[in-house]
Amino acid sequence: MHEVALVEHLLDAVQAELPTAPRSARVRRVLIHVGVLSGAHPEALRFAFDFLAPDYLGEGAALEIIEIPAVCRCQTCGTASEINEPVLLCPRCGSSEIRMEGGSELTLQEIDLDIDDDSDADATSSQDV
Repeated sequence: MHEVALVEHLLDAVQAELPTAPRSARVRRVLIHVGVLSGAHPEALRFAFDFLAPDYLGEGAALEIIEIPAVCRCQTCGTASEINEPVLLCPRCGSSEIRMEGGSELTLQEIDLDIDDDSDADATSSQDV
């Protein structure tokens, strides 16, 4: 399960951003994009995040995953087909003149923080880092 190593790397990247945040900031949400052809399984990423995040970020951080589709664009017939697995030929005309677009991403997009206001302990806000 290489997702554990991927999540460790993700959490390291999140921690690297935290020194620029206010001292009272707490990670509320981490948003990542995962391509359908990336080889990473969203459910395994969620499981690893739920297990590891408390040690890295404290309690309460949530992982949001947006799955990014892959598109096979045929240079012969012009068809753009959304795919869920690698292909060698155009699904419409069978041409080998295809170009893959997207679907291999695995990127950190946003970190949302709760920031306690010293003047009002109940006030929180969200900040993208």
